[in-house]
Amino acid sequence: MLERLKAIRIDGQARLGLSLAGVVLLLDQLTKWLVLDRLAFSPPGCLDFQRADALERAGMVNNCGHIDLSSFFDLTMVWNKGVSFGMLGADGPLGRFLLVGFSVAVALALIAGLMSLGPFKVTHRWQAIAFGLIIGGALGNAVDRALYGAVADFLNFSGLMFPWVFNIADVGINLGVAAIVLDVFILDRAKPATKM
Repeated sequence: MLERLKAIRIDGQARLGLSLAGVVLLLDQLTKWLVLDRLAFSPPGCLDFQRADALERAGMVNNCGHIDLSSFFDLTMVWNKGVSFGMLGADGPLGRFLLVGFSVAVALALIAGLMSLGPFKVTHRWQAIAFGLIIGGALGNAVDRALYGAVADFLNFSGLMFPWVFNIADVGINLGVAAIVLDVFILDRAKPATKM
């Protein structure tokens, strides 16, 4: 076991990915703190309203925060029970536990890849960037889900015909996935073939 621990390398790519993960996590939690604490976007009753189903909402008031900033961008408080953009909603403690566990497992697998361990080894800088973005985003949303049972979303670009409200962690996850897709389908094909 000690020999395996000694084999862990934190090279430049691992430092880049881990640093980027830390930046995404810090920005995500800082912006959520500003919205939840300083702007008080989620007063008592807001989380309950957002977590309620359609029938329960009939007798409730939506007092969640909203600020119109421009014709295309607003701050709108939405508690997301699912994963990115509200997909795969998870009600109840078991669903919450499973989503937190899944997010942490993904982050740990990608951290292992940054350190050249496990099945997803980082081989170049672009992958380290992608892994770092996903790790930071996954952990940011896992913190919310563990603390509140839902993820705090507040960035609203509905004026640009984008119907979902999201947060910095979602941006990190989606940019990281886009970087992996770009790497696999475009950058890998652009590399010259090596002769044997």
